[in-house]
Amino acid sequence: MFFFKKKSSILGVDIGTADIKIAQITYNNDKPFLDTYGIVNLSYQLTSENSDEVVGKAAEVLKQLVKHAGVTTKRCMISLPNGAVFTSIIDMPEMSDKELDQAIQFEAKKYVPLPISEVILSWSIVGSNPTNKTKSILLTAVPRHLKESYVNLFALAELNLEVIEIEALALIRALVFDTKSNYVIIDIGAKATGINFIKEGYLQLSRSINVGGDSITEHIAEVLNISHGRAEQFKKDFGVAGTGFIPEAARPVLETIRNEASQLLTIYRARGVQVSKIILVGGAAGMPGIIEFFAELGVATELGNPLSKLEYPEAVGAVLKRYALHLPVAIGLALNK
Repeated sequence: MFFFKKKSSILGVDIGTADIKIAQITYNNDKPFLDTYGIVNLSYQLTSENSDEVVGKAAEVLKQLVKHAGVTTKRCMISLPNGAVFTSIIDMPEMSDKELDQAIQFEAKKYVPLPISEVILSWSIVGSNPTNKTKSILLTAVPRHLKESYVNLFALAELNLEVIEIEALALIRALVFDTKSNYVIIDIGAKATGINFIKEGYLQLSRSINVGGDSITEHIAEVLNISHGRAEQFKKDFGVAGTGFIPEAARPVLETIRNEASQLLTIYRARGVQVSKIILVGGAAGMPGIIEFFAELGVATELGNPLSKLEYPEAVGAVLKRYALHLPVAIGLALNK
């Protein structure tokens, strides 16, 4: 959907496990304005083993989405899926950035399950401990083949790729307001779910599990012996609200996600770290009853609202809010001014 043309805009592009989502943002007196957005289905998942044909097809899908959405900028920021990127938080002694870079290159061998020659390393400081004079470092390792696929894709789509980052950082930018509190952000995609622990505005841990909205639909279809299309509609209509065959059929997959989040909470509570809120996003986060389901973990739970940091035409608000749960990564990327 296109609103109106502006200058000096940034396009956030989120290539997920089932869809490509885009959001174009322009700053007016430091206030971000959502110019346009778009969502289109992608029938295959991009991986580090992509052929030139797959990359070319994905580029054409993106190019058409950009055209139909009325995107007016070539500048774009993209994310890499959590499941395809290796991230770790490591503690390092205080030293100069040059010394730190050299030390991290050596330490990375302990944390990255691939030969260092096959990945691209990056790092950023996400905290410090004056008591023992250490710094907390977010280490990110991207398989070289995966990055090359994305770079080629955006070149074919005729977009100027300026920034590549992991999904979790875009989610923080879009959803976190209080940088003195701690959050768990759960992004339930079609085929995978990301669980991210955020401490005082910084990413501390990111996990990806291979279940999502499609897994819920498939389980409902199998248990009730119905078609995939009917199961999908039941999921949207009934979710996990109340009791009965349909809510019970939807629960097992969500319990897998909740159990993973519970383990994460237990780890950090043992360290004396309390979580203020669980934030749910992703297409499946719109299921009826899902807030109450995750609130059983004993933490205040709510749906994420990436639109709350933006201005947009009031006339399109109702339609835009229907897709808000799908857009936090794309919006968070575009907020990276």
